[in-house]
Amino acid sequence: MSQARPWVACFGEALIDFLAEPPGADGTPRRFAEYAGGAPANVAAAVARLGGRARFVGMLGTDMFGDFLFDALAGMGVDTRDIVRTDAAPTALAFVSLDADGERSFSFRRPPAADLLFRESDLRADAFDDVAVLHVCSNSLTESGIAAATLAAMRRARAAGARVSMDVNLRPSLWPAGSDPAPRVWAALDEAEIVKLCDGEACFLRHSLHDDDASEAALLERLWQGRAQLVLVTDGARPLRWFTRQARGEVSAFRVRAVDTTAAGDAFMGGLLHAFARQELDLGALLETPASIQALVRSGAACGALATTRHGAFAAMPGADALNELLQRDAP
Repeated sequence: MSQARPWVACFGEALIDFLAEPPGADGTPRRFAEYAGGAPANVAAAVARLGGRARFVGMLGTDMFGDFLFDALAGMGVDTRDIVRTDAAPTALAFVSLDADGERSFSFRRPPAADLLFRESDLRADAFDDVAVLHVCSNSLTESGIAAATLAAMRRARAAGARVSMDVNLRPSLWPAGSDPAPRVWAALDEAEIVKLCDGEACFLRHSLHDDDASEAALLERLWQGRAQLVLVTDGARPLRWFTRQARGEVSAFRVRAVDTTAAGDAFMGGLLHAFARQELDLGALLETPASIQALVRSGAACGALATTRHGAFAAMPGADALNELLQRDAP
């Protein structure tokens, strides 16, 4: 990978996370604190917070929330040249509540939302010419127009020489009632070389194979039929599993005190993609060296763990010093 391609570009969803605060003991109403969020935007923020070169590609409303997100991305050091603004729909909102272990549940106000209105025609002709990796997730597949734009961005990035990464990040409540996300999710997975999914998403994808007894091996075989080269499966605090076409391995979770898991998966991807782009790694060469994969995945896992120790999404992303300290503290 040449030194002219250091950027990690993240495409799709950006929204406001309103994080619920506990009601007061005196009976005062529950309050919500405003945080910048949205899975691909979180990944861009994570890369930038680590000192990497991150770019967000997407659409924001011209409302106060769009202004807040634009300023938050810029304030994190994310390149905003590919953000389009529109007054045709408001910026998306998500209301987030946490249980005693920091696990979250969401209530979305989307659609309508500005991020869903982005189209291929909104992409600059040379948008991916300096990009090492383009990252997407399934939240930009929920409607046909934005799904087509997502697939077009993935193909254009690959044609420009970038690698393509996808976090499934399935949120069923974002999809129209009665719809099956599987066909669009598989269409995007077939375009991705780096694939991340949680254990629950792996179960969903196995069931989508129309085989009640579909195994992990069957799921991997289906993924290998597309462009996938590296598959990552997270399962909370359990060891993270990684797979290539020739090898597999595990990375143990880092021990931290979690208070908010909202952006853990996005921080994981940010840490992993930052390490990939910063080291100018060639994916093909990387896959031939399990030790290199382990190191890359550990960077992601440490970044994800640290993000759970603070509230919010952008606000929770760790810096390079904290990441390096944790990697050295828990060195294998």
